[in-house]
Amino acid sequence: MTGFFAILDDIATLMDDVSIMAKVAAKKTAGVLGDDLAVGAEKASSFRSSRELPVLWAITKGSFLNKLIILPFAFLLTAFAPQFIVPILLIGGVYLSYEGVEKIVETFFHKKEEHLEFVENETEEEILKVEKAKIKSTIITDFILSVEIIMIALGTVTGEPLLDQIIVVSIIAIAATIGVYGIVALMVRMDDTGYKLVKKARNKPSFIKSAMVVTGKSLVWSLPKLIKLLAVVGTIAMLLVGGGMFVHNIHQIHDFFHALPVMIAEIITGLLVGFIAFLIMEGFKKIKKSFKK
Repeated sequence: MTGFFAILDDIATLMDDVSIMAKVAAKKTAGVLGDDLAVGAEKASSFRSSRELPVLWAITKGSFLNKLIILPFAFLLTAFAPQFIVPILLIGGVYLSYEGVEKIVETFFHKKEEHLEFVENETEEEILKVEKAKIKSTIITDFILSVEIIMIALGTVTGEPLLDQIIVVSIIAIAATIGVYGIVALMVRMDDTGYKLVKKARNKPSFIKSAMVVTGKSLVWSLPKLIKLLAVVGTIAMLLVGGGMFVHNIHQIHDFFHALPVMIAEIITGLLVGFIAFLIMEGFKKIKKSFKK
């Protein structure tokens, strides 16, 4: 009996330790989680109203799968090949920076092309094809941000027992997915909630009716503005996280920008890395087209 209570006491102590470490890890990863939210919301908010929740569920499942792939790989990497962690983070940084620069180029130079593409893709089959491509792109971006989140969380528990590391990092990984895409789901349904409030207000007393109508219309009005804001914030977030991987992992770059605020250094690095990656990708595309001809 004494042994049983001793086990319970050990479990309670373990959970206390895990709780404290999880709070520290959550604070450390808060910045990247915010970026993940901005990027996820911006990418997941451009679907038809009837498809928003199914699409978000597909992205959420993909995000959970990303975590299942990354977690064991991260633990093995930390234990047996820590020298590969930085190169992996830098590859992720290149991808995020490229995505950010590509978004900027599309916004300022490809507006007409985007509009024509939308008109051409009006059939159900073409719309679903575009939808699948966007889901895939979002899951890939989520994968890279998940690597960053997990690596930061793992860094806060380095030196702790392996069981503690597994529990803490797993909690952060699960909370990141549920938190980010749960909030995104609420955001993209704002307009539907607004319409429902206006509809239900019809049979209410005048004071309550006015309040419900104003609230409903405000939600409907706010959603497109919020999506535009998130498009900007999401692009900046990709550049910050992508550039940050270089600033924080290559000391020469860190030293070069030491006189600047960290965020400015990260955004400049993200733009430079992304622009170089963009030019290389455009070069490959032109070479590929020339071979096809």
